Amino acid sequence: MKKTALVTGGTRGIGSGISKALQAAGYEVAANYNKDKATADKFHEETGISVFSWDVSNFDDCQRGIEEVCNHFGKSVDILVNNAGITKDSMLHKMPVEDWIKVINTNLNSAFFMSRLVIPTMRDQKFGRIINISSVNGVKGQVGQTNYSAAKAGIIGFTKALALECANKGITVNAVAPGYIATDMTNAIREDIREKITQGIPVGRFGNIEEIAQAVVFLASDGASFITGTTLNVNGGQYL
Repeated sequence: MKKTALVTGGTRGIGSGISKALQAAGYEVAANYNKDKATADKFHEETGISVFSWDVSNFDDCQRGIEEVCNHFGKSVDILVNNAGITKDSMLHKMPVEDWIKVINTNLNSAFFMSRLVIPTMRDQKFGRIINISSVNGVKGQVGQTNYSAAKAGIIGFTKALALECANKGITVNAVAPGYIATDMTNAIREDIREKITQGIPVGRFGNIEEIAQAVVFLASDGASFITGTTLNVNGGQYL
């Protein structure tokens, strides 16, 4: 029986690449989305990947969504990719409280909600893969992103602690920290700013979605069964 993989934020951007790469690797894939039904429906039509809508920042909604996924496939979730995330950038002294709370809820609390709901079954079946998407800005910080950087740094600490809790249960927990990746969002950055960013990347280019997706596929595989609690930096050599 094929293993089931669930990708939050799995119908757009990096998430869509992860969903498609897992499908190509032979997994049954469920792609979560929140509000953009038109994009999700188009993604489903193009890929055949099942899509499910819920708000990952709400625990009760996550519970409903995971139950729907498990009922759809007739089995529990084997691989969870906590990818969903948002940005609401501003300098801290100007940041609205609600922008801090929304980013922390969506980018960090969601990883707890989703993991909390799938971990009991993973422990019972003595197998599981949890892969959390962090960011280079969770490692080095970024001006105007105290909320985002805090959430993505929190993902790394969460990953390390959960990996220790699950190491003897056949469950691995790892993080992937992308650098600057060519997406619709980064492609919209002004050309002169993109050039400046590129100059700070040792390999001299933005990454692509497939490179992040393949890192996730590897960490989900049997070949990565001795890797847990680590953060795989996929950033073209960009560090502090």
